[in-house]
Amino acid sequence: MDTQKKNVVVLAGCQAITQVKMSMLIAIAGLSGYALAADKTWATLPITIYVIGSALATLPSGTYMKRHGRRSGFAFGATFGIIGGLICAAALWLDSFLVLCIGTAVLGVFVAFGRAYRFAAADSAPKEFKAKAISLVLAGGIVGGVLGPNLANWTKDVMPGLEFGASFVAISVLSALTLLALMPLRIPPLTAAEKAAPGRPMREIMRQPTFIVAVTASAVGYGIMNLLMVATPIAMHHHDYPFSNTAFVLQWHLIGMFAPSFFTGHLITRFGSLKVMAAGAVLNLVCIGIALAGESVWHFWAALAILGVGWNFLFTSGSTLLTETYQPSEREKTQSMHDFITFATMAVTSLVSGALLSQQGLGWHAINYGSLPFVLVVLVAIAWLSSMRRRGISGTAPG
Repeated sequence: MDTQKKNVVVLAGCQAITQVKMSMLIAIAGLSGYALAADKTWATLPITIYVIGSALATLPSGTYMKRHGRRSGFAFGATFGIIGGLICAAALWLDSFLVLCIGTAVLGVFVAFGRAYRFAAADSAPKEFKAKAISLVLAGGIVGGVLGPNLANWTKDVMPGLEFGASFVAISVLSALTLLALMPLRIPPLTAAEKAAPGRPMREIMRQPTFIVAVTASAVGYGIMNLLMVATPIAMHHHDYPFSNTAFVLQWHLIGMFAPSFFTGHLITRFGSLKVMAAGAVLNLVCIGIALAGESVWHFWAALAILGVGWNFLFTSGSTLLTETYQPSEREKTQSMHDFITFATMAVTSLVSGALLSQQGLGWHAINYGSLPFVLVVLVAIAWLSSMRRRGISGTAPG
């Protein structure tokens, strides 16, 4: 196996472990927050803090990896996963909502480093393989879809009197496994000249129409997905569905997120990033329609599964489109800015999700109706860049 393919396999394995942890966290953090928060409006604050921690750590993580390399950066990030899981478990023991928020913030730092797995695969791949490399690394996340919610359910009551305590400890153990999985990774480092070169100013890179559309697709795709996914456990709790039903819905949502990755890269190579992106936006509209049609377990299941596929198309095509906007000396800061904007969007949607759900009888519908304008923004952005390219304008400034 050549080095490029080996790197994809290693990074897909790391993505799998990371997604198990993230899906567990999404399944349990809101419910843990709901149990600990005096004001239930703030039930999703631990998830919001986790996303804010990710956003704040994203730009520094890019700087760290430019200086020390990808593998060192990923290993450094994994230590935050070990520490964060233990802090969250301690929060349950201490019955402290504040400590839970601190723990999820630390877990967010780990995720900020781990988000670069897909870019690390693309950086060492030839142009014609970049979309497939990104897609195949994201495909590792299907393990999280299958195992994560179930692992949360299996470990929920392992520690008597400390619901989800063992689940957070499991997150720490999985973070330690990431360190082992990273050992075979071989990413060519930047040359001394590339490390020293500042590249274009970030504001110039961000003015490129291609950058704007790539970030819009990723941020809106992630924002809407996060808004509905974070809301789902609490919305189902309001309907008195057992946690096993919630785990089932989240499991299929995560499968929807990552199973398409086995062919999304091929679709992008064949049809182009913008067409796949548009398909993702349309799937988001279908998801919203189903969610508004009813609130049975099967409505939640169908909406969340389709939402996952829509996210996959938007995020994978957005990430692939982004690789057209930078030179090697600019890659870490450009990738980090892309993810910073995405995480900042997620932070807002997490906080809004909890506030809207506190309005009994209105919250779930309000969340879905509120998502519609943002899907339309993505479709308008795609039409804008498509029109430019039909006129022979690439939308990417020369580097």
